[in-house]
Amino acid sequence: MVVEGVAAYVTLGGVGFCWLVGGSIVLLAPLVLLSSRSWSRVGADGITICWGLGGGRTYPWHEIQWIDVRETQGQGSSVSAIRVFLLGGRRRSLPGLYRSATHPAPDFDEQFQRVVDWWELSTDPSARVRPPKRFRDRLTPVTVGLLVVPAAIAVAAVVALVVFGPH
Repeated sequence: MVVEGVAAYVTLGGVGFCWLVGGSIVLLAPLVLLSSRSWSRVGADGITICWGLGGGRTYPWHEIQWIDVRETQGQGSSVSAIRVFLLGGRRRSLPGLYRSATHPAPDFDEQFQRVVDWWELSTDPSARVRPPKRFRDRLTPVTVGLLVVPAAIAVAAVVALVVFGPH
């Protein structure tokens, strides 16, 4: 980042660099604020999820069909997040209940077990049905990269042939 900052200062000058930094702060500050205010709460009435605005939304236990941990691998690191599957087929990750390289969460497994214990205590075993895997469950960052990069290269090649080709 230091090298990029110096390059931006040299290229844009002092005023341009200040605009770049200020614009970056204006764009990133709301995301950081929302992220820091996001939370999940588990209780007798269900799971309440708040993504940083308002009081959140409570999903009653009878609407929660399955709970698992989704692990996403990419660039030598992994992120594990607790997610719930709702009766209508929708999925929700629980904000604040995840583990990554930047957020180690040593008690992640205990938190996951606590959520599962509440769920099992509050639902009938026949209501707990693991949903079938969807196409997006099989997509990993590596798979997406293997699909997107060749497609982007092909589009760039076609554009280059059309624009720079003989007319």
